[in-house]
Amino acid sequence: MYESILVAVDGSNAAERALIEAIALARGLGSALRLLHVADARVPDESLVYAPPAQLAEDFRVDTEAVLPRALERALAGGVKAEGIVRRDTNRRVAEQILDEASRARSGLIVMGTHGRTGLARVALGSDAESVLREAPVPVLLVRTAAATGPG
Repeated sequence: MYESILVAVDGSNAAERALIEAIALARGLGSALRLLHVADARVPDESLVYAPPAQLAEDFRVDTEAVLPRALERALAGGVKAEGIVRRDTNRRVAEQILDEASRARSGLIVMGTHGRTGLARVALGSDAESVLREAPVPVLLVRTAAATGPG
């Protein structure tokens, strides 16, 4: 049904749950996973944090480099074919990069986690998942974190 499934991974609990669902789906359908990590390389404003920008950038680099290998290891251990890609484009929204990769890789399905924020939290923080859901030319499976409640 879906030859290739794109999974957005970022190390969050929501993305981990999405990866678990994607592995189960891929195993059942005989699909391959393409794991995408969009690395947001922007360093936070110095006034918002208590660490030097150089240290923040290094911490970010180390964290980012660990996300994709962990996700790939988990997918392969789950018995599915998987490959990974990291994108580092600070001039484009995460959602745009996910959509571009889905198109480029000809993915039949996009799987990603969502925190299930509503109201002011969603307005203040934005929602990459919502943007992907609205703009994707292929089906999108959104997986909520365990803490999220309500339908969906």
